[in-house]
Amino acid sequence: MHLPIPAILAGLLASALCAAGLAWYFAKPIRQLRQGFDAAANGDLAVRVAPGMGQRRDELADLGRDFDRMTERVQSVVEGQKRLLHDVSHEMRSPLARLQAAVGLARQQPERMEGLLARVERESERMNQLVGELLTLSRLEAGSAGAVGPVDMDELLAQLVEDARFEGTARRVTVSYEPGRMAEVLADPELLHRAIENVVRNALRFSPPGGIVRIEAGVGGDGAFHIVVLDHGPGVAEADLEAIFTPFYRGAAPGDDDGYGLGLAIARRVVQVGNGTIGASNAADAGLSVSIRLPILASS
Repeated sequence: MHLPIPAILAGLLASALCAAGLAWYFAKPIRQLRQGFDAAANGDLAVRVAPGMGQRRDELADLGRDFDRMTERVQSVVEGQKRLLHDVSHEMRSPLARLQAAVGLARQQPERMEGLLARVERESERMNQLVGELLTLSRLEAGSAGAVGPVDMDELLAQLVEDARFEGTARRVTVSYEPGRMAEVLADPELLHRAIENVVRNALRFSPPGGIVRIEAGVGGDGAFHIVVLDHGPGVAEADLEAIFTPFYRGAAPGDDDGYGLGLAIARRVVQVGNGTIGASNAADAGLSVSIRLPILASS
């Protein structure tokens, strides 16, 4: 039997070339992924592999894009943690420096002991407040909020407005409350109260003496519960309307340097945990308007 040796050799050569091409086609993205994982493991979170895969539309290309999304998210979280650590260090430095100064003066001038002890107490309270807010924010970022349950917004807002009016009296700021149809929402009542209180206290802080803080609340036409807090302060630059919800952002409140810029950051995280939204805009006439939208319970 005569075998077509040239044809067989040509077929084997074609098969070998085809196998080599397929091996190269699949091995190249696998090598890129491996190099990407090695780089990420060594701390290079800026590495991206999808651009090197060209126009591929297979599972390996999908895996490459998933890898890029993962490293981008991890990079964002790590950079956020670095910024937070830097900001915390900066914020802690000032009260610690004042504490050290007060202790030094107390040793040098014992006759001023009473006033210096009051200063120590005040700075200690500021540090305690900062640590408490950081723990709250950390707990929310970790997704470990407290037990959730139905929250009666009528009751919660009535108490909150009463507290706001009491604080506003000391600041000579009027608090106007316009309630609409009330409902229940599903949330951690303590955290939700704190979130809305942070928004209201921020409005009080930036309102000038004789100003008005207006609070509107009720079920909107979209079936969600809406809260709008409007102050008559200086407002915020358009470019900073998103930044005010980031930790340690602080605007210039005239004659008032209280706070650490964590209140609105905590408010946003609490609202997001409850599947709601929060945003800010400058009012047409003056001041800042902060809007909160929360889904209501189906039975409400």
